[in-house]
Amino acid sequence: MLSLPQLIIAIVLYFVLFFGIGFILNMLLRSTWTMAVIYPIVIFFIVDESGLLQYFLSPGEAFPTFFNDLIALKTADIIILSAGMAGAILSGIANRMLRNRGYQMF
Repeated sequence: MLSLPQLIIAIVLYFVLFFGIGFILNMLLRSTWTMAVIYPIVIFFIVDESGLLQYFLSPGEAFPTFFNDLIALKTADIIILSAGMAGAILSGIANRMLRNRGYQMF
């Protein structure tokens, strides 16, 4: 059970973390929406309890387990993961704005 200060810190942490990672990836790869596309895969690895190999060895068990874990997320977890997605999207918007204003590096 998360307390309110822990929730607020986690929201800010995920937002800043994925904004920063997205900003750097977008700058290096010169692709605006890189992190916004990769973020669902990151969520997959955060939520997933079985290994990646299980999806190839026994997909009939692994996929339903993953979807059950995804549905069982608590409200706080969904808010925290949504903050990370917002950071990834805003990093793409920031890079797009910087490119439009003439900054060659972005």
